[in-house]
Formats: sequence, structure tokens, C-alpha cells
Amino acid sequence: MTNFFQAPARGKPMRTKRFQATVVAGLLAVSGCSTMGLGRNDATTPATGGGQTRAGGAVASAIIDEMAGGLVGGSIGAGLDSGEKRSALEAEYRALEHTPSGEVVTWRGDGNRYGEVVAAQPYRVGSQDCRQYKHTIYGGAQPKSARGTACRNADGSWTPLT
Repeated sequence: MTNFFQAPARGKPMRTKRFQATVVAGLLAVSGCSTMGLGRNDATTPATGGGQTRAGGAVASAIIDEMAGGLVGGSIGAGLDSGEKRSALEAEYRALEHTPSGEVVTWRGDGNRYGEVVAAQPYRVGSQDCRQYKHTIYGGAQPKSARGTACRNADGSWTPLT
């Protein structure tokens, strides 16, 4: 039996070298794939986890403040107090930055109001990653929903498109 990694003797088929070349080509192809950077955990994208965990730290606070009110800054956020708006914005950020497509991110206010944010599959526009998302707020007579699109900036913040 020949050693698998030994070069074949002269005149024998080059199966081993062909196999090695195929493996190397496959590894190179796979290593070239990327996931658009969503879900990273670095200095500009603090780990917040899922569920109702709040984004922490000065970086997260600045990033959420740059979201220009998100969808809750519009009519669906009317009647929310500042703490509820903050929780809702944090949920929007978590859905856009960390959550797989179609997964629900929830938030709960101090009263009877709560909400859900669901982001769609990310896509690229120029050099920015963008996602469509839906935010639904419960606790009134009828649920209020809004849809929007936001694109990720180089600093980790998300800018809602108008």
C-alpha cells in the first residue's frame, strides 16, 4: 500500500496530486465566502444576545442614538414613553445587526406595551449592507405595524432610509 501523501512513482497515474489539487481548490473556494459581517462581535458591534437583553456600553448607546428614531420615531411610536422607545430602538438594532432573517426580536415596556421586530435577508447596496424590517407594537386597541429599510454604516450604526 502506498503512503497517501507520497508522490506516485514514475509512470503511475497522478491521482494523489489531482486529489490534493482538488482539495486545495475547494478550500480556497470556501474561504472566499463571506457573510456580509452580520453577527460579528467586535468593537463596533457589541454582543447583545437575543431576547430582551439590552445593548450595553457607550458604543452601543451611540449607535442606537444614530438610528434617527428608527420606525418607532414615526406614527407607530406615538404614545410610547422614552424608556419604551429606547427598548424598541434596541430591539430594532439587535434585529438588524445580530439576528438571522425571519427571527423575532421582542421588547417589553414598563406598562402593557411590547413589540416585535423581524428583519429580512440582508442584501448589499454599493458598499453597504441593508435589510428590510417590520416592527409591530402591541398594547393598544389594535397592533400598530410599520415596515422600513435600513443600511449599515462603517461605524456599525444603521441608517433608516426614508
